[in-house]
Amino acid sequence: MEGMDLEKIVEITLRTLWVCGCALLAALSIGIPIGIALGSRRFRGRSLAVSTVNAGMGAPPVVVGLGCYILFARSGLFGGMGFIYSLSGMIVAQTLIAVPLVIGITLAAVGSLDEEWSLQVRTLGIGRGWRLWLLVREIRMGLLAAVIAALGGILSEVGASQMVGGNLDGKTRVLTTAIMMKTSMGQWEQAAGLAAVLIGLTLLVAGLLTIIQQSGRAR
Repeated sequence: MEGMDLEKIVEITLRTLWVCGCALLAALSIGIPIGIALGSRRFRGRSLAVSTVNAGMGAPPVVVGLGCYILFARSGLFGGMGFIYSLSGMIVAQTLIAVPLVIGITLAAVGSLDEEWSLQVRTLGIGRGWRLWLLVREIRMGLLAAVIAALGGILSEVGASQMVGGNLDGKTRVLTTAIMMKTSMGQWEQAAGLAAVLIGLTLLVAGLLTIIQQSGRAR
């Protein structure tokens, strides 16, 4: 790719994978328990919580990025934590984007279970921890769909990463922000090359997850 050496491309790609991987793990750790709780329990305020999750699923990433920027800036509430223009700040922003997707899909997966399933499990006197394991196993295809959706949202996100990370060379530049920068500079060949890397990465990860999903259905 003319104008960019292979070492720089690898550096940006590895940084992209690091940020996306950390954000995905954080989003799953937060979103799956909340989604299971919302899907399996009935309590006052549940409708409001579900509506908030649904709204979050459609929230524009750039709005999330703006909110994070305001909070992480030096004059912001969390300005002293050093999140602005850092990988940590980008991970937080991308986690906030992915969490509603994970919650919403997990919630839908739990809600799709037959009501008799829960009754049968309780009737058998199975302990709470084991019931939770059985529930996770039962909705595993839905959880995998949540992983795919969250990863897709994180990998393709650019607005929040640009605002919080600042696209600093050698520090916070990832594939999406690099593509946007090259495009704005009129360096179309380099932008297209980076886009090809991002598309290839997305297809590779999505393909692996799809194989896992299909093998799970075959069992």
